[in-house]
Amino acid sequence: MAHTETHAGISAPKGELFRPRPNGVTIIVAVLRKWQRSVARRKALADLTPDQLRDIGYPRDDIGHPGVNRPVLEIKAGLMTKLMSMR
Repeated sequence: MAHTETHAGISAPKGELFRPRPNGVTIIVAVLRKWQRSVARRKALADLTPDQLRDIGYPRDDIGHPGVNRPVLEIKAGLMTKLMSMR
């Protein structure tokens, strides 16, 4: 019978041991700063007039909310009738 050796194939991590990792406080601070910037951006955009928004290339939707581009689905009259007749 042949002699075989098995190895687990586990090796020590290379270079990952001393790599700095962000701790929980750093992550929380980063998330709070990002949230604060987004709130300030929304407030600044809300104060602009439609003409000013158009000047900076920021479109307004029909409800008045800035920057909301919703897809539009156009359906021709009689489409349901045609589809039901094809059934």
